Amino acid sequence: MKNPISEKLNASPFLIMGILNTTPDSFFDGGKHFSVDDAVSHGLKLASDGADVIDVGGESTRPDSVIIDVKTEIDRTIPVIRKLRASCDALISIDTRKSEVAKAAIEAGANIVNDVSGGRFDPDMKAIVATLGCNVVIQHSRGTPQDMQIDPHYCDGMSEVRSELASAVSDFVAAGVLQERIILDPGIGFAKRFEDNIDILNRLPELLADGFPVLLGTSRKAFVGTITGRNAENRLAGSLASVVAAYFSGVRFFRVHDVAETRDALLVAEAIKRGKP
Repeated sequence: MKNPISEKLNASPFLIMGILNTTPDSFFDGGKHFSVDDAVSHGLKLASDGADVIDVGGESTRPDSVIIDVKTEIDRTIPVIRKLRASCDALISIDTRKSEVAKAAIEAGANIVNDVSGGRFDPDMKAIVATLGCNVVIQHSRGTPQDMQIDPHYCDGMSEVRSELASAVSDFVAAGVLQERIILDPGIGFAKRFEDNIDILNRLPELLADGFPVLLGTSRKAFVGTITGRNAENRLAGSLASVVAAYFSGVRFFRVHDVAETRDALLVAEAIKRGKP
């Protein structure tokens, strides 16, 4: 099976994953794309705006969100994935913690499993990913969305994130997942205090040194609001600043709500980095 993420990273200076939440309760866009037709329409817009990957999620994992059952998550996501697969060439990822949902999504045409629990939530996820042979995003988090922001604590944020991600990688590899299929996500906003998020963003080269592609998701998150005083609707500028800073640190893969704006910012950053357009 081809490794589409490696191929795209070899061919492009950066990749953009556009967020498509088919949920009623996500922190920024909950309810905006809840019907299949609305979700597909938005997914096609993300692709036309320049998204390399469309990340379809049917369960919110914001703090204090509610766990939903497998059937509900499949009903929200699989029809959308099927229609997107038939209508555009962008890669598709499934944002899920559940192995049954991941399997259904890959069979419907998705290319990537994006597991915010890093394989902790569903013990079958590792074996399913190995069997499917797809790319997998292993994100760092602790606890569950229901309790992850209750007094999280780190002595050395980036070191602990790296260590816990390395342990998760070992578990996936032991289950049969190829290392070259793995992408790491430090999990900004997941079981992190404000100062932990800033420490991790300041030390991204340390995570990149572990040799895996890094996916970064800072889009409109609370730490941007803490810095700027703005609510989620008004955090675009702050989000773009975090993306550009991370790009200059070496990150090349970004998960965002605002694809067109992020692409423009990264094109300018790339031109400056190279010294020419």
